[in-house]
Amino acid sequence: MTRTPPDRLFQADIPTPLGPARIVFDGEGVLRAFDWESHEARMVRLLTRHYGPAAAAGVAEAPPPAALAEPFAAYFAGQTDALAKVPWATGGTAFQQTVWRALCEIPAGQTWSYGQLAAHVGAPKAVRAVGLANGSNPVGLVAPCHRVIGASGALTGYGGGLDRKQWLLRHEGASFRAPAPDLFSAAS
Repeated sequence: MTRTPPDRLFQADIPTPLGPARIVFDGEGVLRAFDWESHEARMVRLLTRHYGPAAAAGVAEAPPPAALAEPFAAYFAGQTDALAKVPWATGGTAFQQTVWRALCEIPAGQTWSYGQLAAHVGAPKAVRAVGLANGSNPVGLVAPCHRVIGASGALTGYGGGLDRKQWLLRHEGASFRAPAPDLFSAAS
């Protein structure tokens, strides 16, 4: 799903049950980035890494194309396979691209461990590298990095926050172990 860097990038906010999300797309309506509005700094870092500072700084507001807005709306309305229809492209290394494409092979309602994902991409000893690629995914939710959990079945990090990851997995009907409550923050 790699393409040449776009000449121009556009962004739009879309409503979700988890708060507003921001999508970045090119002039052809191809998704280039997705993140939660509350994590805009992360999105800008990823856009800068993939397309350079000028592209990240020059993103213009535009209405979301129907080819993007409709699948997101359908996903949050319960059609958990709707995001498979979203056209996307990113920068990234060949290894990252391989990991991000493999994420799309995890069906909604299922989870894989980082070890399973590493084995799936033919690099069973590269669990940490797979984790780093997973965390650098600029099109989260569409390349569903939230479906990757710890080997024990417990939730592990997610760029949008563990609460969102937990909600997304429940929305899709996936099994996982919820994280233990943070006893220190509960005591304050």
